[in-house]
Amino acid sequence: MRTTEHNYTSVPEPLQCTGSLDFRELRFACAMVFAIKEINNSSELLPGVTLGYQIHDSCSSVPMAVKIAFQLANDMDPVFFPNESCSKSATVHAVVGESGSTPSIAMSRILGPFGIPQVSPYATCACLSDKKQYPTFFRTIPSDYFQAAALARLVKHFGWTWIGAVRSDSDYGNNGMAAFLQAAQAEGICVEYSEAFYRTNPRAKIQRVAEVISRSTARVVVAFAAPGDMLVLLPELERQAPPPLQWIGSEAWVTDPEMLRYRLCAGAVGFGIRRSVIPGLREFLVDLTPAQASASPLLTEFWETAFGCSLGKGPAEGGRKVCDGREDLHQLQNPYTDTSQLRITNMVYKAVYAVAHTMHSLICTDQPNAPPHCDKNIHIEPRQLLERLRMVNFTRNGYKVSFDANGDPVATYELVNWQVTRDGGVEFVTVGHYDASAPEGQVFSMHRNITWAGGQTQVPVSVCSESCPPGTRKAMQRGRPVCCYDCVPCAEGEISNTTDSLDCVNCPAEYWSNAQRDECVPKPIEFLSFHEVLGIILTACSVIGASTAIVVAMVFYRHRDTPIVRANNHELSFLLLFALKLCFLCSLTFIGRPSEWSCMLRHTAFGITFVLCISCVLGKTIVVLMAFRATLPGSNVMKWFGPPQQRLSVVSFTLVQAVICTLWLVLSPPFPIKNMKHYKEKIILECDLGSASAFWAVLGYIGLLSALCFVLAFLARKLPDNFNEAKFITFSMLIFCAVWITFIPAYVSSPGKFTVAVEIFAILASSFGLIFCIFAPKCFIILFRPEQNTKKHMMGKVPSKSL
Repeated sequence: MRTTEHNYTSVPEPLQCTGSLDFRELRFACAMVFAIKEINNSSELLPGVTLGYQIHDSCSSVPMAVKIAFQLANDMDPVFFPNESCSKSATVHAVVGESGSTPSIAMSRILGPFGIPQVSPYATCACLSDKKQYPTFFRTIPSDYFQAAALARLVKHFGWTWIGAVRSDSDYGNNGMAAFLQAAQAEGICVEYSEAFYRTNPRAKIQRVAEVISRSTARVVVAFAAPGDMLVLLPELERQAPPPLQWIGSEAWVTDPEMLRYRLCAGAVGFGIRRSVIPGLREFLVDLTPAQASASPLLTEFWETAFGCSLGKGPAEGGRKVCDGREDLHQLQNPYTDTSQLRITNMVYKAVYAVAHTMHSLICTDQPNAPPHCDKNIHIEPRQLLERLRMVNFTRNGYKVSFDANGDPVATYELVNWQVTRDGGVEFVTVGHYDASAPEGQVFSMHRNITWAGGQTQVPVSVCSESCPPGTRKAMQRGRPVCCYDCVPCAEGEISNTTDSLDCVNCPAEYWSNAQRDECVPKPIEFLSFHEVLGIILTACSVIGASTAIVVAMVFYRHRDTPIVRANNHELSFLLLFALKLCFLCSLTFIGRPSEWSCMLRHTAFGITFVLCISCVLGKTIVVLMAFRATLPGSNVMKWFGPPQQRLSVVSFTLVQAVICTLWLVLSPPFPIKNMKHYKEKIILECDLGSASAFWAVLGYIGLLSALCFVLAFLARKLPDNFNEAKFITFSMLIFCAVWITFIPAYVSSPGKFTVAVEIFAILASSFGLIFCIFAPKCFIILFRPEQNTKKHMMGKVPSKSL
């Protein structure tokens, strides 16, 4: 449209449209005429009633749209397509239009106070659904609110989380993009850039938008733009030769045939209005004679532009030839004659029929088995038509027409893909559908393969960061959108078993994460097993120790009548060897999987057998001391510590430990537990002491007897005798006490199964110390120095008394 600057000193010049004629919009206007003629010739819809019409060119501008709205509301009548059957035009009852959202908004604000219903076939701005601002606005095309949701779902469907966005700097583009960005955010989609432009912007502005698109890392571009704006942007992009971009288009341009000449958009995908068939429309469009075209300025401009000739009788302007009447519209291939993709045209067709059905309900009466009767004399107010238009519900050519509370129809779209044909051209191919009224899960469907940008067969990738595999979690990058993140491995004991997990989850108490951190696996259970190397070594030492005790006992039994065996009460020696064998064998109860019985047995058996062992050693030590005193003149001490007393002392000392162990088992016995505190990654099967006091009481009693035995043996170590057993007992007790003193800190600090190993080692070390220190010298003399195993040699300087 041509604009002029006003000096406010004279009457402004009328607004005038400039530029070329839009053949597609002309087809829309002719479709309205076609629908009105169908209705006027119908015997079922408004029979006997003739609809009149006016067609105005708003030049896609707000000022012209405002002017036209005032003309329609105030009974001013510049007719472009005169209707001879109407003698006088009245104030309009309804308006079909405008195509653009911005002009529709301007018109609706003027028509609204007059109560004149406005039915737009092409204004998709979601803002027009606000009935408080636009109470008289209806449309046959879905609102951009639904299209924005559909586009966001489409982008999410193909896994694109990093996109660019461009829009027309108009109500259509700004509101549509705002709705899309809101829906995209809900779907977890990030936008690298969002640029707005308009066809009238300076070229520098368009170049900057093209540079942003070309330099971005997003390979998917969502364009919510009018065709006229895209026709300005795409040539600039072609000059910059960006990498292949996957275009996602809104319905305004993605099905516009004018766009097909831009090959950089090949593979574009977008939602378009459903394609339809209007019987008889093409014949109506091409059935136009030069005479008919001359009657209308718009048709005259179309004819002269299409054929490059002049319809005037005088000299043609611009040196063009005069049309000779042989021009044939049937041979033309342009948007006016192309009825293969009737999408918006059908919206115009439905809008006219919606108004006609509403008028029919006001002035006609439908009778059963009879044609409807219409009263042409009924005066209809626009507000009456407005109220009935909200309730309209009919089906035409297989398409249902109705409006919701916001004046919007049910949102249905076709998913359109730009595919390259065999001859190198580009065509629109329907590859899917979107129906907002369908049940959940069936709203969006695809039934054909899509051709992607650059001729790719695989879905292009457009992400800021690659997906985080299972076993990792997303860590947001500071200052960047949520789609830009680092993949951080889950910590030990945590897993993520899905792609792009936001958090890692802790494994249950008895489970631990695997090496890949994508699965919780049972924690390995640790205990000192018979099958592992340490368990085998300790078992072997236990068996060797027990076998050694048996062998020594056999040697002593075979030489039981020799002096060295008979010395110091051989009964205590055999009892000590038996106790040592039990000590070696009780260490086996510490190996293997802990159970209720093994936990109770291992500590009590250990405590009782060790006390039995120490009691025997203590008895032998006392015997040495008593034997020395018995050699003194007048001493009668041995009768107070003879063999019966020795046996009684051993039983008494052992009975005290047995009582302690019995109380321990009755009051708070040991029991097996799963220790998951010491190690996070594994479970330690061990025996809980039950009562720690009882355990330390058992050890304390053993320590008390050991200390007493050590003191007595130390006092008797230098008694005059060729074979003074006290020296060996002293050394064995020294080893015994050293082992168990070092055992305490080692036991407390050793982790897991090594706690048990330390305890077994202490048992074996002390047992081997006793058996080697006390019995090894005797066995050496018995086996290798038999000449020293005589009573004479044993008597030496100080004869000893055989006991």
